[in-house]
Amino acid sequence: MKFGMRKPSIKKSISARTKGKAKRSLKKAILPGYGKKGIEWIKNPKKAAYNKIYKKTTFSIWELFK
Repeated sequence: MKFGMRKPSIKKSISARTKGKAKRSLKKAILPGYGKKGIEWIKNPKKAAYNKIYKKTTFSIWELFK
């Protein structure tokens, strides 16, 4: 498990804002449960627990400038 600051990746950031945004909107239109709160706990509780801890123990460099 990582603690502290995450390394920023310009490539992944641009991908998430362009291609990723389009993919998410398409999936939301097709799949009824996609993007809803709490679905991950039902589908994969181990991954959901890991992600919750990771989110609380790490921070992005961009959060320092807020």
